[in-house]
Amino acid sequence: MAISTIRTRSTIAAAAATAGTLLLAGCGGSAGSSGSTEEAAEGPGGLTVVAGFYPLEWAAARVGGDRVEVSSLTPPGAEAHDLELTPQDVAAMSEADLLVYLEGFQPALDEAAENEAADTAWNAGQAADLSLTAEPGHEGETAEEHAEHAGEGEEGEEPVDPHFWLDPTRLAAVGDALAAELSEADPDGAAAYEENAAALRADLESLDAEMQAGLANCAVHTLVTSHDAFGYLANRYGFEVVGISGLSPSQEPEPAQLAEIATLVRERGVTTVYTETLVDPAVAETVAAEAGVRTAVLDPLEGLTDESAGEDYLEVMRANLATLQEGQSCS
Repeated sequence: MAISTIRTRSTIAAAAATAGTLLLAGCGGSAGSSGSTEEAAEGPGGLTVVAGFYPLEWAAARVGGDRVEVSSLTPPGAEAHDLELTPQDVAAMSEADLLVYLEGFQPALDEAAENEAADTAWNAGQAADLSLTAEPGHEGETAEEHAEHAGEGEEGEEPVDPHFWLDPTRLAAVGDALAAELSEADPDGAAAYEENAAALRADLESLDAEMQAGLANCAVHTLVTSHDAFGYLANRYGFEVVGISGLSPSQEPEPAQLAEIATLVRERGVTTVYTETLVDPAVAETVAAEAGVRTAVLDPLEGLTDESAGEDYLEVMRANLATLQEGQSCS
């Protein structure tokens, strides 16, 4: 059976070789319902930006400031992987000065970006360094069984992990690149965009420093999560992540896989299995009950909801930090 894991620091160099491979293709819009782009573009720069989902929306708003009006195609409380575009969304995309999306993360958006916004679409993955891949884990195999899988993924078919924003330093890089994209569309605002991106980077580097310090001494180094959304976080802060589902929460695990993950939880001394906002907790709760451990909510920040533990990216990430410090027994 194959437990899906994410490569961490020790294997990042090998995973980087697959950065150019295809992102996992599976993972009602709000942009079109929030008013026309002409109505929205009231700032000094008059630019309208449509983002695919929350982290891109937040970064674009921070960098654009009052010169840019930003909307998101993914409504609050919706699962970003499952985006379905309305005619209003498509119209908003085609009218926008810039479409910020993540190729492969929202399949419905990829084709629309090519057909409706080919000249204005910008793939954030170009700046984020999507250098992690989900690889089938084979915990508990014999040497002979492991050898049978030695060639898996060598043809460049491993799905690339798109969840880069859970590493604040990668989101900072996207902010820097956004400043350049906005400056090209609005040269008069270039200085403002550069200043805003620098302020965003400072906030994200401060968050990163807090997380580095807060997660430096943890008794448990395995994260067991509802789906494989936390690979970049794990890589940045020294964990191994075991996703119960794959890179998309819609990938349902087999009963045998759940049993094996429960065994892994017990063997590794894991005390917490993490459920997520926007994802049905039933499968993760099943694993936790089988292993006799607790559950806690870890937010993958694919979107904000009324249940989110904060008002924006920074607040939710700090709430995630507190959750991890308790769940991973960090001192």
